[in-house]
Amino acid sequence: MRLAAALLLLLLATGSVWAVEPEEKLDDPALESRAREISEVVRCVVCQNESIDTSNAGIAKDLRILIRERLTEGDSNQEVLDYLTARYGDFVLLKPPMKPATYILWFAPAAVLILGGLGLAVFLLRRRRPAAGSAAKELTPEERKRLAEILKERRP
Repeated sequence: MRLAAALLLLLLATGSVWAVEPEEKLDDPALESRAREISEVVRCVVCQNESIDTSNAGIAKDLRILIRERLTEGDSNQEVLDYLTARYGDFVLLKPPMKPATYILWFAPAAVLILGGLGLAVFLLRRRRPAAGSAAKELTPEERKRLAEILKERRP
């Protein structure tokens, strides 16, 4: 049982290795290492929250091959990333740069969380405190008399 658990853990830990196919790998270990570094920060445009390094999607494979081609042509890591963002936009990066065009990506989750918290606080405060003018008023003598009549009618 322990052996099976250890093998499963080992398989899960090496899952990212399976996405890069043997024919994609470069012969130069330094270039391959750089290609893997870049692949880890590039988003799969199909899977969206997965890097192309771990994705088995066709477009991810195409992007991995493109990265390796650019590196073998002599591009730096930044030049490869610049090429990809020029072609696909900032969305292709798992961590887009902080600039006016991407402020919504950076600040929208926090804004939604804050607004939701404020909305919940307002809701709970209004629910706890009775609304103005809704305090119980004393019954008039006529209303008391009518209430007594209604209660007598209901008793068997």
